[in-house]
Amino acid sequence: MPRRLKSEKPYIVVFCEGESEQAYTDFLRKEFQDVAAIKRPGSTGLFEEADSKFKKDKRYRDYAEVTDEIWFFFDVETKDIAEWENRMKIVKRLRSLRKKPNIKVRLLMTTGCIEYWLMLHYEMFVPSVQTVEEKRRIMAKLLTKVPDYEKGNLNATFKIAQNYPTAVRNAKKTVSNLLQDGLPGLEDTDERNRWLCQKCLTFSTVYEAIDFLTALK
Repeated sequence: MPRRLKSEKPYIVVFCEGESEQAYTDFLRKEFQDVAAIKRPGSTGLFEEADSKFKKDKRYRDYAEVTDEIWFFFDVETKDIAEWENRMKIVKRLRSLRKKPNIKVRLLMTTGCIEYWLMLHYEMFVPSVQTVEEKRRIMAKLLTKVPDYEKGNLNATFKIAQNYPTAVRNAKKTVSNLLQDGLPGLEDTDERNRWLCQKCLTFSTVYEAIDFLTALK
């Protein structure tokens, strides 16, 4: 398949951990449809899912050369710390599917649960978000803002997502605050992302995708 002209919109494939991430991705796809072509699989699944699709699914394999970015939209939890090396092997394979330049892979990570990222659309706070009870408290707090929210609900998610400028500002603070805890730097690098995944402190990097999309406007 021939390479697209540079003037065309970036082609982005997003792999989502759950239905709420899918709903938020659908908001981004609609909100930024004039500047980016965003695709997501109908099923949920992250690194192994992406690896399989770009190896075996013609709809992905044949478009690898015109894929500009691949995003993984997921929660960071202590149970996944041991998965880092295997995930990075997949990331490196995906990057190499396109030459000069490689495919850009972004990790859109939020500590504990996506509802923390959604709460950042309303206020800045950095609670611990690891235990089941802590996640329940985040959900309860979100329901005070949007009573009809439930995982995967498009209408509620779109309502929340309209406040993304506030979420971007707040999420940037969550990451910059970690510099005092030893975060290697703010730039999106493998070293930084490893640190974020393995320390599991409270943060969200979803703002980086939105910064990228808004810059295209």
